[in-house]
Amino acid sequence: CIQPGEAQPNVDKLVEDHLAVQSLIRAYQVRGHHIAKLDPLGISCVNFDDAPVTVSSNVDLAVFKERLRMLTVGGFYGLDESDLDKVFHLPTTTFIGGQESALPLREIIRRLEMAYCQHIGVEFMFINDLEQCQWIRQKFETPGIMQFTNEEKRTLLARLVRSTRFEEFLQRKWSSEKRFGLEGCEVLIPALKTIIDKSSENGVDYVIMGMPHRGRLNVLANVIRKELEQIFCQFDSKLEAADEGSGDVKYHLGMYHRRINRVTDRNITLSLVANPSHLEAADPVVMGKTKAEQFYCGDTEGKKVMSILLHGDAAFAGQGIVYETFHLSDLPSYTTHGTVHVVVNNQIGFTTDPRMARSSPYPTDVARVVNAPIFHVNSDDPEAVMYVCKVAAEWRSTFHKDVVVDLVCYRRNGHNEMDEPMFTQPLMYKQIRKQKPVLQKYAELLVSQGVVNQPEYEEEISKYDKICEEAFARSKDEKILHIKHWLDSPWPGFFTLDGQPRSMSCPSTGLTEDILTHIGNVASSVPVENFTIHGGLSRILKTRGEMVKNRTVDWALAEYMAFGSLLKEGIHIRLSGQDVERGTFSHRHHVLHDQNVDKRTCIPMNHLWPNQAPYTVCNSSLSEYGVLGFELCFTR
Repeated sequence: CIQPGEAQPNVDKLVEDHLAVQSLIRAYQVRGHHIAKLDPLGISCVNFDDAPVTVSSNVDLAVFKERLRMLTVGGFYGLDESDLDKVFHLPTTTFIGGQESALPLREIIRRLEMAYCQHIGVEFMFINDLEQCQWIRQKFETPGIMQFTNEEKRTLLARLVRSTRFEEFLQRKWSSEKRFGLEGCEVLIPALKTIIDKSSENGVDYVIMGMPHRGRLNVLANVIRKELEQIFCQFDSKLEAADEGSGDVKYHLGMYHRRINRVTDRNITLSLVANPSHLEAADPVVMGKTKAEQFYCGDTEGKKVMSILLHGDAAFAGQGIVYETFHLSDLPSYTTHGTVHVVVNNQIGFTTDPRMARSSPYPTDVARVVNAPIFHVNSDDPEAVMYVCKVAAEWRSTFHKDVVVDLVCYRRNGHNEMDEPMFTQPLMYKQIRKQKPVLQKYAELLVSQGVVNQPEYEEEISKYDKICEEAFARSKDEKILHIKHWLDSPWPGFFTLDGQPRSMSCPSTGLTEDILTHIGNVASSVPVENFTIHGGLSRILKTRGEMVKNRTVDWALAEYMAFGSLLKEGIHIRLSGQDVERGTFSHRHHVLHDQNVDKRTCIPMNHLWPNQAPYTVCNSSLSEYGVLGFELCFTR
C-alpha cells in the first residue's frame, strides 16, 4: 500500500494494515447481513436492538466506525482516516476486485457495502466447505454481476402484474371470503417462476412443491397454471361435490399439471401437494414424494426431479417438523439432493411479534444445522429477489444441497381478509397502509428507465384482467365440483370420463409352497461369498432354516415371506424407521454386517430372483412425525 514518492513504510505496520483489511473483508462476509436493508417497511432490525446505519457512497470514517462497531468486536482494526486512500492487495477469499488485485480502502469498503449491505443479506460463512463459500462469494461480490436484460425486466413486470391483479380480482368478486391472499409479498410468484425457470434450464423436468395456505390460490393460478374457472368455482357455495372427496377448503387444495416452460421451451411437470391446517406437516410429505419420483425414474443424483418448499416465518421457526425434515435432507436413504426453501417472512405470526415467537434473530436459523446457505432479501426489490432465486436454483443444481431464500416482506391485510390487525400491531399497520405496492414501485422504475412506457404497462394489466373476467364467466357454467381437478398426482385410469371414481377390484393372491420354501431358505442363508457374520446371528439363521424344514413360521419369517412374495411380483418394498434393519427386538436381521470388513453389508432379500423388484431397508433418524410423513408420500 505504498503511495508514489513515499518512504519505505514500517514493515510491521504494513503487515498489520493488510491483516486489518482482510479482517474487515471477513467482517462484512460474516455479519454484513445484520445491517443490510432487508425490511421493506423500514421499521425493524434483525438484532432487535440496533438500527442500521445509513451509508452513502461517500465513505466517512466516523460513520464507518459506528458501522463496524455493529459488524465486529474489535472496532476499525486500527485503521485511521489516512488509510482510506491507500491501496491494499486483496486476499484470495474475496471477489470484490473483479479483474483488479488491489484497491484503495475507500473502494474496498464501498464494494463490500454494495455486496453485503443493500437489499440482499447473505448468510453463509458458517458453511465448513471452502469451495461452497468461494462459490457464494463469487456470486455476490463480483462487480456488476447482478444485471438484467430489458426482456427479463419486462417478464418480471408481467409476472408481478399477474400476481397482483389476481389478488385484486378475488377481492373485488369475493370481498367477504377468506382466501389468505398474497398482498405484501406479490413478488413470491415471479420468485417461484424464476426458480423453476433456472432449474428447468439446468435439466429439471419435475418440480414438487409444498406450501401453507397464504398465497396458495395465487400459486395455483400463476405458477402451476390451474384453470382459473376451476379456482373461481371453489368460491361458489351453491356448487356441491360430485363425490365425497376431502371436503377441504380451497386454500388447502393441491394440483398436478404438465406444461411447456415458456422461458426454456422444455416440458415441466409441476405438483403442489395438498396441505392441512398444520402448516409445516407437508414438508416431509413433499420430500417423500420427491424421493419416490427420483427412485422410480432412476434419478439417483436429483438432476431431473426436485422439490420447493414454502414456509411462513413463524411456523418455520416454531415447528419441530421443520427441524426433523432438515435432518432427513442429507441422509443417504432420505436425501432428495437439495430442496429450495422459500420463507414468506411477513414479520408476524398471526398476531405475534417475532420477538415473542422465536429466540433466534432470524426465522431461518434452523437451516444452519445442515449448512444450508440463507439468502435474505427485501421483497420490495424485485430484481434483487429474482437474482437471489437464480442463485438458489444454481446452488441446488451445483451442490445438490438445501438452500433458503428468506423473502422479507409484510402482510397487507390481517391473518385473513376478515381479520383486523390494528388491534395488536397498530404502528406496523399504519406504516403498511402508507406502503406503495411493489408492482406500482417497479412499474414506475421501468417507465423511468425507458424499459416500458405507461400505455404498455396499462395494456398488460388490461390483458390479465380480461383473462380473469372471461374465466369468471366460464365458471358460471360449472354445475358440480369434481375431485379429479384437485389431485397432486395423475392417478391414471382411476376416473371415468364423467369424473367419477371407477369401482376397484383386487386380484386373487396366493403362492405355491415351493416359492415360500425358497424365500425361507434365502432368509436363513448368507447369499454372498466370503462374508463373515456374527456367531449369534449364525444360530438365528440356523433356527430359521429348521423352521422352514419343519413347515413352521414365526413372525419374522412370515414377514420375510410376505415381503419376498411382493418382490417376486415386481413390487418395490421400502422398509423405513428406527432400527428396522436389525429389528428392535433383534428378530429381523434383514441387513447382515461383515464382522471383518467395516461397512460391508448384505441384504439377502435382494438375492431372491434375477428379475425381482429391489428391496430398500433403511434405519431412519430418531424422528417419528417427519419420517412418517416422508414414507406416507413415498408410498403414494
